Amino acid sequence: MGIPAATRSGTTLTAANIDSAWIGFQAEREMGLAMGRVVAIGNDADVAGLAELRFGAGRYQRGTIIVLTIGTGMGSAIFADGRLLPNTEFGHVELHGQDAEVRVAESARDRLGLSWREWASGFDDYLHLLEKLFWPDLFILGGGASKRSDNYMQYVTVKTPVAIATLKNNAGIVGGALIAVEKRNREAMSAAGEAMG
Repeated sequence: MGIPAATRSGTTLTAANIDSAWIGFQAEREMGLAMGRVVAIGNDADVAGLAELRFGAGRYQRGTIIVLTIGTGMGSAIFADGRLLPNTEFGHVELHGQDAEVRVAESARDRLGLSWREWASGFDDYLHLLEKLFWPDLFILGGGASKRSDNYMQYVTVKTPVAIATLKNNAGIVGGALIAVEKRNREAMSAAGEAMG
């Protein structure tokens, strides 16, 4: 499952848009016990990005790719030639004196009463900042706002190519399935190695 938090070794480390009780929570172990099955977790933007690189807008793409999930917060994932650098928190880079997601998450558009054009102006500033910091080869925009890209894409002016997530807001579900299969395969290989050794 994808969780809106940085994760490491099955534990959630942050809680920007969820209850603070998630900080330091051994999510894989506790959820596995509660459900009676093996659980795999990852940062929600990371798992969505994995799905987009495997099956969606990032398939067959090389170089540096930044996936942004635009929703309650601003999730991010960065890939270099298909390899994930986990737990980036680009929604918390400073933009105009505050966390970027305060102004550029989809929830900010509703909370601040912004038109799509007004929201897109700040979002475009954010993309320009990421472009200046990372010089990506591709941005992939996902999350809830990916379903309404016709409302804002005409206001995006970065030089980096921008693609809308093929899997839209379902990328996290597909990515969650991917990390579950990978975890199961690792555990099966480990068990087979122990049986042979």
